[in-house]
Amino acid sequence: MKIMPNRLDRGFELYQQEFEEKALQVLRSGWYVLGREVEEFEKEFASYTGSKHCVGLASGLDALWLAFRILGIGKGDEVIVPANTYIASVMGVTINDATPVFVEPDEYYNMDADAIEAAITERTKAVLVVHLYGQACRMDKIMDLCQKYNLRLVEDCAQSHGAFFDGRMTGTFGDIGCFSFYPSKNLGGFGDGGAIVTEDDKIAEDMKMYRNYGSRKRYYNEVVGANSRLDELQAGLLRVRLAHMDELTEERKRLAVRYTAEIKNPKLILPQVREGADSVWHQYVIRCKDRQKLIDYLNEKEIGTIIHYPIPPHLSEAYAYLGWKAGDYPVTENYADTVLSIPMYNGMTTEEQDAVIAALNAF
Repeated sequence: MKIMPNRLDRGFELYQQEFEEKALQVLRSGWYVLGREVEEFEKEFASYTGSKHCVGLASGLDALWLAFRILGIGKGDEVIVPANTYIASVMGVTINDATPVFVEPDEYYNMDADAIEAAITERTKAVLVVHLYGQACRMDKIMDLCQKYNLRLVEDCAQSHGAFFDGRMTGTFGDIGCFSFYPSKNLGGFGDGGAIVTEDDKIAEDMKMYRNYGSRKRYYNEVVGANSRLDELQAGLLRVRLAHMDELTEERKRLAVRYTAEIKNPKLILPQVREGADSVWHQYVIRCKDRQKLIDYLNEKEIGTIIHYPIPPHLSEAYAYLGWKAGDYPVTENYADTVLSIPMYNGMTTEEQDAVIAALNAF
């Protein structure tokens, strides 16, 4: 039995008839960009998150860089970001010529809220939090700091659709919450897609302008914008999956509870969930000092895994110009050397999870 780290086909098969009916409905409509499906998805996703506004975009990265663009953050400004994240989070800052200031993670893999204040300078204009692997960050402390220093707050929720902190959904704490609907996400489409949520009327209106070539009225361009529109087909298919998000999230939580209860191996460090937070388990990430041996062992048993992420942004070639070197962020680098995502997906069978647990316990 071959077990992949993720199975997108299973998520499709769960609601195959609904997806196919919606796809045909959109195709037959004759309207494929910024139409009814996008409008309805924006209303439904805003309601789901508890936000006033949602604006559909072409990708999660577009959501990030446009968020900082609209907030007026650019050259000479600093943005505090987690050192332990996918590089797209940081790209949202640097595309605008702002400077990322990295902060180490805590034991939950999210930015250490207690380390943020020491990173604030007179040039700091914003904080970017990333709810990594599906677990909400410590938002009470972070909100207090942003208010104390009058900082903007942007949330990267690319992996945390439906996750809560203290009863409030991720994406609704800051000025702007940024989401990705890449196919592997908990709320994934069948291609690229993204969105922002916000309570601010002007931010929502500006985002609609920026996503459409900087135009509110056709052929009248106020700014140099982008072509970043969530298309009708993706919006329609996302509406189908969004209607099932509660059951999909509960399934992932059940899988995670079983992993945590039944994986018993002193060589492995299992993920924890912060008090007051919850996780939607975008990934179930373990740590192992002998990671490559573990990967090879699991490969022999036809169990796939993924490393999220092997190269921290501060050590990537793309950010060599920032001058960081190995050893500058030791906690982040230790995580990069030891983390491993084991199979986690909607539609995972009991037999598949049995095999993963048995293999990990025997390692």
